[in-house]
Amino acid sequence: AAQEALAGIKVGVLARKYEVAPKTIRNWVKEFQETFGEDAVPTIDERLDDAKRLAELEEQYNQALKALGEKELENKVLRELVKKINPASTTDLTLHRRSSSRDTR
Repeated sequence: AAQEALAGIKVGVLARKYEVAPKTIRNWVKEFQETFGEDAVPTIDERLDDAKRLAELEEQYNQALKALGEKELENKVLRELVKKINPASTTDLTLHRRSSSRDTR
């Protein structure tokens, strides 16, 4: 409740929500600030910076997923091409994969 009050929610709303007197909420806020300091709750600017950073990270994540999908498609196309050019090579690849997976066990 103290963090909610510090974040800007009105004391009266919080008092009704938690079924306590508004003075109790104010006391909780005071105790919270004494315990954790006034900087314990991020400022609006800090929240905006965090939101901006999150948006940047989401964009990077989406770009990485797209690149991964493109590489997976490229690998699939190359495997199909190898099968068409040299059908015997698929047997070699399958055997190599099986022996490699056994080595890691």
